[in-house]
Amino acid sequence: MLAAALVLGSLAGSALAFLTPVDGMDLFARNAQVSSGCSTNGPASCHNTTAQSNLCCFESPGGLVLQVQFWDTDPSTGPSDSWTIHGLWPDNCDGTFEEDCDPSRDYTDISGLLTAQGASDTLSFMEEFWVSDDESSEDFWEHEWSTHGTCYSTLEPSCLPAGSPKGAEAVAFFNTVVGLFQTLPTYDWLASAGITPSATKTYTLSEITNAIQSAHGFTPSLDCDDDTTIFQISYYFNLKGSVIDGEFDPINMAEQGSCASEGLKYLPKSGSSTRRS
Repeated sequence: MLAAALVLGSLAGSALAFLTPVDGMDLFARNAQVSSGCSTNGPASCHNTTAQSNLCCFESPGGLVLQVQFWDTDPSTGPSDSWTIHGLWPDNCDGTFEEDCDPSRDYTDISGLLTAQGASDTLSFMEEFWVSDDESSEDFWEHEWSTHGTCYSTLEPSCLPAGSPKGAEAVAFFNTVVGLFQTLPTYDWLASAGITPSATKTYTLSEITNAIQSAHGFTPSLDCDDDTTIFQISYYFNLKGSVIDGEFDPINMAEQGSCASEGLKYLPKSGSSTRRS
């Protein structure tokens, strides 16, 4: 039996559930073939005041969930008018984190797994928007699953319906990552505020984060190479229910990123085409 968790709401803050993804598709329609059976009426992760014994329906200890996106320009990856997926990370509520939680589930051939279990549309999206600048997409996906995906308590195989095929929890993970990413159109939000990639113009950190906060309702963290070249953004969430079909409640960043306060470069991608999806 999974151990009980007691996590105090030290990161308490206002929360607003995302209900309408960017493309109009329900966030978890991709996971329609599997149901967690969990309610979303209980406490959000990191906000409970009593021990939670059913960790199939309460994410712990990794209840501080980060949806992390890349802006790769050297070399460029993904469409020139979109950020790309880095991953979905379950940090602990105190900001620490665990990794590589179950080597027995370090699945390979993620593309084959997705195709075999009816998630070819997710795979097609990943091939365009979940790419690496220094390794194959397959290696990248395998790394994100084994390093982070295996650490979700709500994705333990024992939490899935009886008779679920091997790897179904990984398929649910990738479906959820893609669905959540589609609700966070960073490029479009910035462009709507007049912030677009440029080889010469620079921005302040507050200009970037205020633009996102205005559209999203919450403040993300921003990471930079050499303090000033933007390459990554992280959106923070708590979770009600399961990663499979729960409710991701956005919160303000729990930790400041690595960017300086001014002189930030949002460089254009070279040799990339615009979005096809």
